[in-house]
Amino acid sequence: MTDGTVVDAGRPAGAFARLMKRKMAVVGLVLIAVVVLGAVLAPLIAPYAPDEQLFDGLTLEGAPLPPDATFIFGTDLLGRDLFTRILYGAQTSLIIGVVANGLALLIGTVVGIVAGYFRGWVGSVLMRFTDLMMAFPALLLAICLAAIFQPSLWIVAMVIALVNWVQTARVIYTETTSLATRDFIAAERTLGAGTGRILFKHILPHLVPTIIVWGTLGISTTVLLEATLSFLGVGVQPPTPSWGNIIFENQTYFQAAPWLVFIPGAAIILLALAFNLVGDALRDVLDPTQRGRD
Repeated sequence: MTDGTVVDAGRPAGAFARLMKRKMAVVGLVLIAVVVLGAVLAPLIAPYAPDEQLFDGLTLEGAPLPPDATFIFGTDLLGRDLFTRILYGAQTSLIIGVVANGLALLIGTVVGIVAGYFRGWVGSVLMRFTDLMMAFPALLLAICLAAIFQPSLWIVAMVIALVNWVQTARVIYTETTSLATRDFIAAERTLGAGTGRILFKHILPHLVPTIIVWGTLGISTTVLLEATLSFLGVGVQPPTPSWGNIIFENQTYFQAAPWLVFIPGAAIILLALAFNLVGDALRDVLDPTQRGRD
């Protein structure tokens, strides 16, 4: 970046063109597109309702059916179509991923900018609170908060946001502190620019690439944390399908019906990997020091 201007790498057209040159980023984008389309079109392409217990969904002994031409992902222990539940579970993962990560990104950005720009006692108080939050294991804190509130889709999103904003705040604080001491910011103050103008006109635009990268990478963490909470029974509650609670519900059939664990587990891993691939590529694309190295 240069004083007072936002780097060319941050322009949408240029950044997208550079992103599409990276094979792993394209793979990540394709995986994300498949999951998003499956989630959005679930009511149209799912062969059954997500909670429909099918008459022919179990064997005569009452065991789940393996994948076949009728049930491409097999059925679960209640005779429900697993493919349908995976599609609707994708909705849950994406909604929580976007909402929770969006809230965490907003909180972290506000805390980081305020602390980094004003510094002094304001910055010290905010960053010491951030350090205190970072001292708690995120999963343990999320379990405690989820246990206090009645778990639901939106409560889980709020809980995840409350434990995931600290990393963003720390990164934004460091960059804002550096920007606040630059000559072009000092010149703006000399010319009488107000705090709002400096923050929103000059500092925030320089932080956009960092916010985009952390927003993308954060969805991966959010998806994994939501799945973990649901698997532990303090996340999204049945009958709402979630990839985590699908594994939780069917774990006792792991040896007899391994597809009930492997398929939702693979979905979680692939979606998290996809966002990581795209986030890593965006970090390189939006970093001006990487220009010319493609």
